[in-house]
Amino acid sequence: MQELLDDIDRWRAAGLRVAVARVTDLDGSGPRDPGAAMAVNEAGEVSGSVSGGCVEGAVVSEALEVLEGGDRRMVSFGYSDDEAFAVGLTCGGTIHLFVEPLDW
Repeated sequence: MQELLDDIDRWRAAGLRVAVARVTDLDGSGPRDPGAAMAVNEAGEVSGSVSGGCVEGAVVSEALEVLEGGDRRMVSFGYSDDEAFAVGLTCGGTIHLFVEPLDW
Protein backbone atom coordinates (compact mmCIF):
# COMPACT_ATOMS: atom_id res chain seq x y z
CA MET A 1 0.00 0.00 0.00
CA GLN A 2 2.86 2.41 0.75
CA GLU A 3 4.21 1.98 -2.79
CA LEU A 4 0.77 2.84 -4.17
CA LEU A 5 0.59 6.01 -2.07
CA ASP A 6 4.15 6.99 -3.01
CA ASP A 7 3.35 6.61 -6.71
CA ILE A 8 0.13 8.61 -6.37
CA ASP A 9 2.02 11.41 -4.60
CA ARG A 10 4.72 11.40 -7.30
CA TRP A 11 2.15 11.48 -10.11
CA ARG A 12 0.20 14.24 -8.38
CA ALA A 13 3.37 16.31 -8.00
CA ALA A 14 3.97 15.86 -11.74
CA GLY A 15 0.47 17.16 -12.49
CA LEU A 16 -0.91 13.85 -13.74
CA ARG A 17 -4.52 12.82 -13.25
CA VAL A 18 -5.04 9.52 -11.44
CA ALA A 19 -7.84 6.97 -11.16
CA VAL A 20 -8.06 4.30 -8.48
CA ALA A 21 -9.72 0.89 -8.77
CA ARG A 22 -10.61 -0.97 -5.57
CA VAL A 23 -11.88 -4.50 -5.05
CA THR A 24 -15.23 -4.06 -3.29
CA ASP A 25 -16.54 -7.61 -3.24
CA LEU A 26 -16.02 -11.15 -4.46
CA ASP A 27 -18.50 -13.82 -5.41
CA GLY A 28 -16.84 -17.18 -4.94
CA SER A 29 -13.07 -17.30 -5.09
CA GLY A 30 -11.02 -14.40 -6.36
CA PRO A 31 -7.40 -13.47 -6.83
CA ARG A 32 -7.35 -10.55 -4.33
CA ASP A 33 -9.41 -9.69 -1.26
CA PRO A 34 -11.73 -6.69 -0.96
CA GLY A 35 -9.69 -3.56 -0.31
CA ALA A 36 -6.97 -4.40 -2.82
CA ALA A 37 -6.29 -1.32 -4.93
CA MET A 38 -4.61 -0.23 -8.14
CA ALA A 39 -3.87 3.31 -9.32
CA VAL A 40 -3.54 4.32 -12.96
CA ASN A 41 -2.32 7.69 -14.20
CA GLU A 42 -3.39 9.36 -17.45
CA ALA A 43 -0.16 8.17 -19.12
CA GLY A 44 -1.13 4.56 -18.42
CA GLU A 45 1.36 3.92 -15.63
CA VAL A 46 0.10 1.45 -13.02
CA SER A 47 0.76 0.93 -9.34
CA GLY A 48 -0.73 -1.81 -7.17
CA SER A 49 -2.87 -4.75 -8.19
CA VAL A 50 -6.50 -5.80 -8.00
CA SER A 51 -6.17 -9.26 -9.49
CA GLY A 52 -2.59 -10.43 -9.36
CA GLY A 53 -2.37 -9.80 -13.09
CA CYS A 54 -5.32 -11.63 -14.57
CA VAL A 55 -7.62 -8.65 -15.31
CA GLU A 56 -5.23 -5.74 -14.84
CA GLY A 57 -5.27 -4.77 -18.53
CA ALA A 58 -9.06 -4.50 -18.59
CA VAL A 59 -9.01 -2.48 -15.36
CA VAL A 60 -6.43 -0.08 -16.82
CA SER A 61 -8.78 0.48 -19.78
CA GLU A 62 -11.68 1.21 -17.41
CA ALA A 63 -9.52 3.63 -15.39
CA LEU A 64 -8.39 5.49 -18.50
CA GLU A 65 -12.02 5.82 -19.64
CA VAL A 66 -12.91 7.27 -16.24
CA LEU A 67 -10.07 9.78 -16.61
CA GLU A 68 -11.25 10.72 -20.12
CA GLY A 69 -14.45 12.09 -18.67
CA GLY A 70 -16.45 9.02 -17.84
CA ASP A 71 -18.19 8.74 -14.52
CA ARG A 72 -16.95 6.62 -11.66
CA ARG A 73 -18.28 3.13 -12.04
CA MET A 74 -18.64 -0.37 -10.73
CA VAL A 75 -17.23 -3.10 -12.98
CA SER A 76 -17.26 -6.86 -12.55
CA PHE A 77 -15.27 -9.67 -14.08
CA GLY A 78 -16.23 -13.29 -13.62
CA TYR A 79 -15.54 -16.75 -14.91
CA SER A 80 -18.64 -16.72 -17.12
CA ASP A 81 -17.73 -13.31 -18.56
CA ASP A 82 -16.02 -13.95 -21.92
CA GLU A 83 -13.82 -10.87 -21.53
CA ALA A 84 -12.67 -11.90 -18.07
CA PHE A 85 -11.91 -15.42 -19.28
CA ALA A 86 -9.97 -13.96 -22.21
CA VAL A 87 -7.78 -11.92 -19.85
CA GLY A 88 -7.24 -14.84 -17.48
CA LEU A 89 -9.77 -14.68 -14.61
CA THR A 90 -10.20 -18.42 -14.36
CA CYS A 91 -10.46 -18.73 -10.57
CA GLY A 92 -14.16 -19.52 -10.78
CA GLY A 93 -15.44 -16.44 -8.99
CA THR A 94 -16.43 -12.89 -9.80
CA ILE A 95 -14.47 -9.80 -8.80
CA HIS A 96 -16.31 -6.49 -8.30
CA LEU A 97 -14.38 -3.22 -8.57
CA PHE A 98 -15.14 0.46 -8.01
CA VAL A 99 -13.18 2.74 -10.35
CA GLU A 100 -13.03 6.47 -9.68
CA PRO A 101 -10.87 9.48 -10.46
CA LEU A 102 -8.94 11.03 -7.60
CA ASP A 103 -10.03 14.61 -7.14
CA TRP A 104 -7.41 16.76 -5.46
